[in-house]
Amino acid sequence: MNKQKIKEMIVVEGKHDTSTLKMYFDCDTIETGGDQLSEATLERIVQAQEKRGVIVFTDPDTPGEHIRRQIKERVPDAKHAFIEKTKARTRKKVGVEHASRADLKEALSHCVSFVPFNESLSRQDFIDFGLAGSKALRFGVCEAFHIGPCNAKTCFKRLNEMNITKEDLLKILEEVK
Repeated sequence: MNKQKIKEMIVVEGKHDTSTLKMYFDCDTIETGGDQLSEATLERIVQAQEKRGVIVFTDPDTPGEHIRRQIKERVPDAKHAFIEKTKARTRKKVGVEHASRADLKEALSHCVSFVPFNESLSRQDFIDFGLAGSKALRFGVCEAFHIGPCNAKTCFKRLNEMNITKEDLLKILEEVK
C-alpha cells in the first residue's frame, strides 16, 4: 500500500493515535500525553511549526478540545484537523485511533487555519441565521466548514477566525437546510 506523505508534524494525544496514523500515512507525530500539556511539549510544537508546520489532530472530546485551545494560544498559525465523534468511536471510547483510514484521510484533507479573532460575521447575523438556537443547524454548518461540532460560542469564534462572511454562511446554509 502506498502511504500518503504528510509533511507537517501531526499533534495527537497518545501512542495509539500515532500508531494508527503511521499505519495509513507516511507521517511524524508529537504526542501530548493527555490533556496536561507540558511546557517542553508545547515548545516542541512551536519548533515543529517553525520548521515543518503543524496539524493539530486531537480527539473529538472535551480533553481534545482543551489541548487544541492550549496549542492554538501558543501556535496560532497551526493547522487544525477535526474528525466527527461518530467516526472516531467504539462502543466505549472516542479517539482518533478508532477512526477508519478513509475518515482519517478525509479529516486530514480538510485542515483549517484560524486567524486571530476578528468579526467577519456579526453576532447578530449568527443569531439571525438560527445558529445560536439550533444545534442541528449549527452542527451542519460546522461539518460543512470542517471545524468539528461545537457549541454556539465556539462556532461563532471559529467562523470568524476563518474569515467566514455572511455571504459565505448564506451559501452553506442553503446546502445544509
